[in-house]
Amino acid sequence: MKPDFDTMSIAQLRSYLLSHRTDDEAFYKLADRLEVTSDDTDLYPVPDTPENIAIMEAAIQGHIQKLEEKHNG
Repeated sequence: MKPDFDTMSIAQLRSYLLSHRTDDEAFYKLADRLEVTSDDTDLYPVPDTPENIAIMEAAIQGHIQKLEEKHNG
C-alpha cells in the first residue's frame, strides 16, 4: 500500500522518493509541489558577464544580511 502523497510534506515526499526512486507517481507529486512553491522564488541571470556577476553578488550579500538579521534577532 502506497502512502498518501497529498498529506506528506515536501521533506517527507523527498525522503520517500530517495528510497523509492522508481516510483513515478511520487516523483511527479514532488515535482508538482515544488513547482507550486516556486512562484515566490527570485530568478537571477546566469553570472556570465561582469554585470550579471555584480547582480549575483548583491543578491547573495542581501541574502546573507537577511540570515544574519534573523539569527541575531
